[in-house]
Amino acid sequence: MLTISQLAEHAGCTVKAVRVYHARGLLPEPGRDASGYRRYGAQDVIDLSRIVTLSKAGVPLADIPAMLAAGDEEHREAVERIDADLAARIDELRHRRAQLTLLRTPDRLCLPEIATGLLDRLRELGFSERYVNIERDTWILATAVMPAIIDEYLPTKLALLDDEEYVRVLRIYDEALDWAPDDPRIDELARATLIEGMRVTMPGDTAAIRELPPEVVDIVTAYQSDAPAWQALDERTRRLADEYRSGRTTG
Repeated sequence: MLTISQLAEHAGCTVKAVRVYHARGLLPEPGRDASGYRRYGAQDVIDLSRIVTLSKAGVPLADIPAMLAAGDEEHREAVERIDADLAARIDELRHRRAQLTLLRTPDRLCLPEIATGLLDRLRELGFSERYVNIERDTWILATAVMPAIIDEYLPTKLALLDDEEYVRVLRIYDEALDWAPDDPRIDELARATLIEGMRVTMPGDTAAIRELPPEVVDIVTAYQSDAPAWQALDERTRRLADEYRSGRTTG
């Protein structure tokens, strides 16, 4: 007679696995000797070896009893089903590995290729990594809550990076990350921002964005860096836009 550890060793599994098979009803509990220890015989080795072989082949524990009791045809059909399930899981794992490869750089996390292309272009133009990271997080947010902006506005945004005046304004934004909130240059940048906003198609002008609930648009448009100068700039730009709409001068 064998101890539980000897049984596990002969069948190629762990003692813990044997206990799990007992708990799941796959392997009958044996009798105990005078000392209270489980003792196993030849049939237990046979039964456990079959269970371990099926388990290592990928058969779910819940399906093992049916496979052990199945006839030849039922057994083949069960194996084919399990094989198909394993093939699907392998495909999924390959897909995950491919995704993981794409995520080796933070820019690719949650972003489509066109967005990562935009970030690459900003780096080529010499923008600071701090500015690029702000842009990256903005597009992650936009992609999550308003994915229509990817097709409707991102190509426009990418094309604008060939516009010298537009890029000039963005460069000032980059510099402004380190300005004080009362820096006099903020007024000048606010005016330039307003002019650029009137000159080019902005996200809010696109059809897909206009159809979104206001609260969804607000969560994206309200997101920005916590740089004090940018917050002051945002406030000043809104004030200038209100003045423009009401017909007052902005000088």
